[in-house]
Amino acid sequence: MSEAEILEKLQLLRTKEIEEIRVMKEDFLVFRSVLVKQEDFKQFRGVAEHGGNILYHYLDSPRS
Repeated sequence: MSEAEILEKLQLLRTKEIEEIRVMKEDFLVFRSVLVKQEDFKQFRGVAEHGGNILYHYLDSPRS
């Protein structure tokens, strides 16, 4: 997964065009390095799934 693909998916999630992003275990480190640079980083919530994959959703208000 490239940085451009990640940024595109994050934007789609922000605008509610998609409901979630599933990040595979092998893409997690690259994905997270892009995610933490976002101004609204705290509005993304990741939930770990069995097998090491992460499911991200966008929250209306920042998590604490």
